[in-house]
Amino acid sequence: MKADIYAGFSGPHLELIAVSETAARAIPPLWPLSATVAVNPYLGQTGKSLGEVSALMSRTAGARATMPPAWYAARIEDGTITDGDLAAALAVAPEGAPKDIASLKAAARAEEERAPALPTVAELAAEASGTDWPALIEERIGAWAAGYFDQGQALWQLTDGRGAFASWQIFASRDLTPEIAGLSGFAGDIARAPESARGALAFASDVLGLGADAAQTYFHQLLLGLGGWAQLARQRLWQAELGGEVDPITTDMLSIRLMWEQALLTRYKSAIAGKWADVRAAHAKPIAPSDAQLALATLQEAAERAAQRELAGRLGGDGTALAETRPALQAAFCIDVRSEVYRRALESVDPEIQTLGFAGFFGLTTAHHGFASDVREARLPVLLNNGVTSRTGGPEDAKADMAARLAARAARAWGRFKLAAVSSFAFVEATGPIYVGKLARDALGLHQQHGPDSLPPRLTTDMTLEGKVDAAEKILGAMSLTRNFAPLVLIAGHGASVVNNPHGSALQCGACGGYSGEVNARLLAGLLNTAEVRIGLAERGIDVPADTVFAGALHDTTTDEVTIFEQDSPLPRTALKKARSALRTAGTLARTERAQRLPRAKSGADVAARSRDWSETRPEWALAGCSAFIAAPRARTRGKDLKGRAFLHDYNWQADKGFGVLELILTAPVVVASWISLQYYGSVTAPHVFGAGNKLLHNVTGGVGVVEGNGGMLRGGLPWQSVHDGQALAHDPLRLAVCIEAPQEAITDILRRHDGVRALFDNRWLHLIVLDADGRPSARYAKNLEWEAF
Repeated sequence: MKADIYAGFSGPHLELIAVSETAARAIPPLWPLSATVAVNPYLGQTGKSLGEVSALMSRTAGARATMPPAWYAARIEDGTITDGDLAAALAVAPEGAPKDIASLKAAARAEEERAPALPTVAELAAEASGTDWPALIEERIGAWAAGYFDQGQALWQLTDGRGAFASWQIFASRDLTPEIAGLSGFAGDIARAPESARGALAFASDVLGLGADAAQTYFHQLLLGLGGWAQLARQRLWQAELGGEVDPITTDMLSIRLMWEQALLTRYKSAIAGKWADVRAAHAKPIAPSDAQLALATLQEAAERAAQRELAGRLGGDGTALAETRPALQAAFCIDVRSEVYRRALESVDPEIQTLGFAGFFGLTTAHHGFASDVREARLPVLLNNGVTSRTGGPEDAKADMAARLAARAARAWGRFKLAAVSSFAFVEATGPIYVGKLARDALGLHQQHGPDSLPPRLTTDMTLEGKVDAAEKILGAMSLTRNFAPLVLIAGHGASVVNNPHGSALQCGACGGYSGEVNARLLAGLLNTAEVRIGLAERGIDVPADTVFAGALHDTTTDEVTIFEQDSPLPRTALKKARSALRTAGTLARTERAQRLPRAKSGADVAARSRDWSETRPEWALAGCSAFIAAPRARTRGKDLKGRAFLHDYNWQADKGFGVLELILTAPVVVASWISLQYYGSVTAPHVFGAGNKLLHNVTGGVGVVEGNGGMLRGGLPWQSVHDGQALAHDPLRLAVCIEAPQEAITDILRRHDGVRALFDNRWLHLIVLDADGRPSARYAKNLEWEAF
């Protein structure tokens, strides 16, 4: 069947189709607002170096992949970047970079090299005609895409059940806006165009005179220019490929954009044909970074070496040892950098408290249904397929379930009435007074937020006892929690309480697919409390004391309050009372520390109120500032102030037989952390390409994303307020330093087997550092499975 898709195409056309599919995978995916996760914007370019990607971004988007020269010059001037850092960066610099420190400093003092992107046909046509064709294309594609990708906001679904290109073809063949603007006959031409996206791509490419060589970066440029619409399509392709299928929607989006290009070339050919030929020739040239781009890439390396040097100083300091006796309380938190502040605070309250770090989905890849809900929530990393299913509530809750469903249906009906065409104009006048009370409550921060379900979740997958024991053994082993259990062990997922925030799900747990983490935490606690599972674990060498109880919990990262789900199972009173007291004190300490970074927060008391303030654009900083990932025993970092910038994953290599856990860490949590780090990096270095723009101008469209203003391009990435405090950057754009305490040979062996992960380190999208037995950096990964002394 798949071969039939390509039947009838010539060899050159098949080459162009292949290029289009490669270009589709060079675009980062964008998850809808309901479950936003961080994405590496350079996902399709990790096989290239930073200098090469800067050259690519310059050609296709007029952007760079580094900071401007002045940013590095300021850090050299204030001593943040030393001559030693510059020398170390030069030692690994590519051919063409500055040869010495003086030349590198001169590059930092130079004026920024500003090279605009190669013009599209639409831009050439705009220059020739005086009509802003790029803006019109953006607006018309946005008008169609908002309806096509809609997830419940629109009252009428646009061409439901059709592919993207077929849907757009119907829309465009009836849209007279382009003809009014001067593109006569456009609607009729689109109606007569090939009906398949690949046929349209071949047709448009012929009109444009494209060959496969020029198409590689030109196709990439057109998809980048579609912003979040192309990224949303890429997410659908990602999901399809995760299930072993293929979705042509990203190529559909490219074909739509190409049909605009060919129509404008046909209309203005006499005026722009020569310039377009020059652009085609430029696109056909290989990507090669300029001297300035290579210098900036080297300066970026120096800035990251400086940060690693500072991190090494923190890791080398004296920590706080954990008592050898049985802990009074153990609390496992997500490795999210926000938990570093809270964990440090909690441990400072009582030396008998032990905290652990593990990916926030806690090893349970569940597709969950909340109470009285049919919405499937993929509470797992987007790199994985779900392995189990779960639901809140059981048959005994049928009466409450029905009442909740009826209330939800009434709320939806009211919401649809507010938006309906027959009522929207009169709605405000007729019902405005009803909302006075709600407006007053919201303005005073009295908004009633929806918390987690009070009923415990339950696994609905029919697992055998052996399967449950297998899962429990694997999870506890990966957590490095196989002995010396406390009487009370908290499994703490995390979430964020915010109001009036379209990007609220981006503050939730990325490892849980953009949802809060209490469901996974409670499911794991329930599994580990099962008597039969305890017996099975004991037979495999993991002896959980009879008086140990696991409890699910939720760490609210906006308020730094921790909720223990006491209703799920009986908990030891003495341990619970001690835990409550310690958690309250730790919350106060964490809020006080975080208040120093938050704009307009004078003390820790101001922090919690931000979660209820509907005008607050920065309720918390989320993962801004993240710069390191550390996989080592907690003893190496306990008591050391890492400033809320490090992902902390507990790992004991001596207990990792065969290094299966190490392989899992390098291929899953490290990759997810790289997505987070590089999303922040891209949102700072190229905000107009990979950032979501200004929160104050955002409008939610289709329930899937935001646009700035009334329509147009969907914006992906992070809003500017998430990385900037109004005066200075809140996030230093530094590629993540991955620090692991494990034998160098074991790490090398894993990288040899995983080319995709190795490419991240070979091309320095991540830095890999080995820690010694004292937690100090001892070796740094260079390239091609070779190492250098730190």
